[in-house]
Amino acid sequence: MEDRTKEIAAIAASVSGHCQPCLKYHLGRARQLGISEDDVREAIRLARVISENGDKRMIEFAELLMADDSEIHLGQEARDP
Repeated sequence: MEDRTKEIAAIAASVSGHCQPCLKYHLGRARQLGISEDDVREAIRLARVISENGDKRMIEFAELLMADDSEIHLGQEARDP
């Protein structure tokens, strides 16, 4: 994978992972590599969509688990030897 592609992916991962120092670093690298502002903005937009969908699905999953106590207990047993 070329460096430009890695940096665009790293920008998206930084935003969706909520890592401010990571984003600052990768934005700097993107500028050094000559990655366009449009490409950076698209990576950020994509990360926002991924993050919002992941957050929504996690909340739905948490609510489902809270509605079914037996599932919660099964999950605890799987983690606790």
